[in-house]
Amino acid sequence: MKKILVLCTGNSCRSQIAEGYLKHFAGDKAEVYSAGIETHGVNPKAIAVMSEDGIDISNHTSNNVDEYKGIDFDYVITVCDNAKENCPYFPSQAEKFHYNFPDPAKAQGTPDEVMEEFRKVRGMIKSYADKFVKEYIK
Repeated sequence: MKKILVLCTGNSCRSQIAEGYLKHFAGDKAEVYSAGIETHGVNPKAIAVMSEDGIDISNHTSNNVDEYKGIDFDYVITVCDNAKENCPYFPSQAEKFHYNFPDPAKAQGTPDEVMEEFRKVRGMIKSYADKFVKEYIK
């Protein structure tokens, strides 16, 4: 079984959404973890936007990357430039991937406009996760 780590700055939005979709698409073919360089808690808007698409991430926790140093990952996916630049060294043969998704937590405007940004980023991450699983897991 493949082990995947999704890494972001605060493990609150992008990495949580990616973890949800990777688990959804990979099913029992992969163990998926997410972590941050820091921990900011799971963003309630990320939970809400995933719920709209039928995926429950309400039980996810915001974890620091140091918690996973003992796991031999097959893949490490960074979902923001900050995480890529500050990613700690993993003593494994993990294949590294990177995609800099916009941070929906930084969206400004009305509540509807902010949620629309979350939906846009969710769509980008969903597409990426689906393609990743088809290419590397199944």
